[in-house]
Amino acid sequence: MNWQNGLALVYIVIRILGSLVAAQRHPSEPAKYRQLPSLREQVGILDGWRDERIARIPQLLEKYNVDAWLMSQREYAEDTIWWSIKDAIEYAPHRRTVILFHTNTSSLAGQPNPLRWTDNTGQVWPELCSVLQSFDPKRIAINVDSNSAFGGGLHVGEWEVLQEELGEHWVARFVNEPMIGIEFVATRVKGQLEYYKLMQETAWALIEEAFSERVVQPGVTTTEDVEWWYREKMQYLNVSNWAHPRVSVLVPESFPGWEGTKDIIQEGDLLHVDFGITAMGMNTDTQHMAYVLRTSEGEQDVPQGLKDGLRKANRLQDINLEKMKAGKTGNEVLTECLEQMKKEGIEGQIYSHAIGDWGHSAGAVMGFTNLPTNVPFLGELPLLPDTYYSIELYAYHFVPERNETLRFRVEEDAYWVDHEHEWEWVRGRQERFHLVNWTTPREHSVFRLQIP
Repeated sequence: MNWQNGLALVYIVIRILGSLVAAQRHPSEPAKYRQLPSLREQVGILDGWRDERIARIPQLLEKYNVDAWLMSQREYAEDTIWWSIKDAIEYAPHRRTVILFHTNTSSLAGQPNPLRWTDNTGQVWPELCSVLQSFDPKRIAINVDSNSAFGGGLHVGEWEVLQEELGEHWVARFVNEPMIGIEFVATRVKGQLEYYKLMQETAWALIEEAFSERVVQPGVTTTEDVEWWYREKMQYLNVSNWAHPRVSVLVPESFPGWEGTKDIIQEGDLLHVDFGITAMGMNTDTQHMAYVLRTSEGEQDVPQGLKDGLRKANRLQDINLEKMKAGKTGNEVLTECLEQMKKEGIEGQIYSHAIGDWGHSAGAVMGFTNLPTNVPFLGELPLLPDTYYSIELYAYHFVPERNETLRFRVEEDAYWVDHEHEWEWVRGRQERFHLVNWTTPREHSVFRLQIP
């Protein structure tokens, strides 16, 4: 064998070993509850991220050929964008709060960006008109889009006031450019990832504890008991949630409806949870499955048919990530995924979405549960770099031990890896079932919050 052939063989071996390692993404160690900075410390961190994001807005305005971005809102009638531009200790805009972002050019070069007025006397309007008169923006974006919450947050009452106070001259320059709000909210900053990984590990730790004999006693514990355990435990951990945890026993009829919820958990059940935590202005979204061992019959492992179903769902996750490329639209990625699924004989559905400031955040979607092949508007948006995504899907698989076909539903969060120009799992992904291994009664009631 000459040295060129030897080198080629080494390369092939490295590629094979790399593929085997990449296929094993389930963390090797149990998750731990991770402590975030104190609320007081978080203020400086959150405001720093906010300032970094806002500093990008002039470039964003230029990208979409807009000179200024105008928002007007009142307390309890906030623009959706407000929650991503406010100070960390602000809970609502005071009185009427008017925000004007600009391109840092002409008469506004070197001026605060944004310009901000808080007013309930009407004085804001002549001052705003004076600024506009000297700046003379040709295109002023306002958030009136009918398809996106992140480009359509201007309330009707504020829209009417803007028309009345600014007059036809400036109203004629208003434009609807929803991608400004979408891209601003969607884009992450590097400092967030460190804390997002801590949040994700805490989410896994919650699942690992909830789907264990510490919380579940077969024949006694209900799925609702576990849901409320999540809520109480999250409160103890000083994190919140953006949707109530949904715990169910998976049966063929359990999706997309509510079959399998409000059940008493029994041995042999396949459990599922869909939940996310909220902290530091960010959100997670995770779906995992667990198996309740039939310990009364001596069962010690998950039936092979269930393992095969999870493996098929993992392959579908691979396909979704492989097809995701910045610049492609959500529908393009979805179409490519469906074509690959057909080639590999995988039946299932993909409905992945952006995540970040919101649980269902700004950005392209790849399918909806009720729109499995094409999504108007949101599916037509491009995938953006520096964003987080929730890879949400299911794969059908026939389980011979049960003589039934089940949906294996999984969801994991992924982040943008800049030097590789692709997305990677934040913590990993579920590749083996959580196990409820109830063998002997525990000292304390499973219905009470278990504090280590």
